[in-house]
Amino acid sequence: MEKQLVVGALAALAQETRLDVFRLLVRAGPEGLAAGEIGDELGVPAATLSFHLKELKSAGLLCCERDGRARIYRPDFSAMQDLLRFLTENCCQGVRRPRSRGATS
Repeated sequence: MEKQLVVGALAALAQETRLDVFRLLVRAGPEGLAAGEIGDELGVPAATLSFHLKELKSAGLLCCERDGRARIYRPDFSAMQDLLRFLTENCCQGVRRPRSRGATS
């Protein structure tokens, strides 16, 4: 995953409503939720929710498809896994963390 995509995904999630939306959709799983259900569950007005869903979709974290008149939003689990993999790819590679100031031995 390219750094630019990682920064975009993290920026999208660094807003309280978008983080709540994303976490709700992760809990809902692959079936996803209609935009109206998301708004009802989180108490977010439709216009505000539309803006946040657009931001998450632009960041590659959500997929959307039409089901009749409803739009169903689903988390892109593949993108989420790529983001987590990027963030943890060098975890525990023998690099010692510097001690914080004032730490005692």
